[in-house]
Amino acid sequence: MRDMQIISRFIILLVCVILLFGCKPIVNMLVFHPDNVNVIQNNNLPSGVEEFVVVTEDDVSIKSLYLPVAGSDKVLIYFHGNAGNIYHRIPSLLQLQRSGLNIVGVSYRGYGKSEGNPSEEGIYLDGKAILKYVRKKLGFSDKNIIIFGRSIGTTVAINTAQNNVIGGLILVTPLTSGLAHAKVSGLRLISSLAGNSFDSITKITNIKIPVLVIHGTKDRVIPYSMGKEIFDAIKSKKKFITIEGAGHNDLHDNYGNEYWKPIFGFLKHNLNT
Repeated sequence: MRDMQIISRFIILLVCVILLFGCKPIVNMLVFHPDNVNVIQNNNLPSGVEEFVVVTEDDVSIKSLYLPVAGSDKVLIYFHGNAGNIYHRIPSLLQLQRSGLNIVGVSYRGYGKSEGNPSEEGIYLDGKAILKYVRKKLGFSDKNIIIFGRSIGTTVAINTAQNNVIGGLILVTPLTSGLAHAKVSGLRLISSLAGNSFDSITKITNIKIPVLVIHGTKDRVIPYSMGKEIFDAIKSKKKFITIEGAGHNDLHDNYGNEYWKPIFGFLKHNLNT
C-alpha cells in the first residue's frame, strides 16, 4: 500500500512538472549527469594540455581542452559521454594524440568548468560553436577534421557532422533515438516523454563522409543492436567494428587493442597521417 502511494505521488508530481514546464526538462534530467566539481585546475593539467573558451550562439561560455601537435595540420574533435566531464577523459585524449593529430576535447555546458545547464538543444549549439572555432580560430580545413562521438556524444557528433564534408566521423556506442533508448532502459511507461529527442537515426542519413562505428556485444547501456541500426542507415562509406563481450564502459581498459587499432587505422586511412 505504501509503495502504491509513493508511485501515485511520483506520477502526480511528474504530471505537474510536465504541465508547468513541458517534457524537455524531464528528458534533460534523465539524460544528463554532469560533474562540475571534480575538475583539474589549469596549473595541474598534464604537460601539453591547454584550456580554451568558446562562446556559443546563445552566449554560453564553454571551457574545453586542446592538445596541440607541432607540425600537424589535422585535428580530431572529441565529444564525450553523458557522465563526468572532459577532465575524466584526458587519458583517452592523450591516447588519441598518439595518432599525430591535434585533439580538441569538448566540455558541454554545465559540465566541468563550462557555464550553463545541459540540454539537447544546448549541446548541439556547443558542437556548432566548437566546429566554427576549429575552422576559423585554429585554422583547420574541413578535409582535415575528424569528429569523434562516444555514447551521448554520438548525438552531438552526428548533429555537428551532418551535411558537412569533413574528413570523417567516428561513433562509439551510438544510440538511435531518445524514444528507443527510453524503451530499452525500462522506461517504457514514460518513453513518450522523449518525443523526437536525440533523433540520430534520422540525422545519420545526412552524413556524407566516411564513418567508423564501434560497439560491444554486451553493452547494457546502449544495446549493440542500436549501433547496428545506425550503421545500416548510413549511406556513405562505412565500417562496423564488433567487440565481442565488451560492455559500455570497459572498451578502453579491457579491450584496448580491439578498440584503439581500428580507430588509428581509420584516422590513418582517411587523413593520411
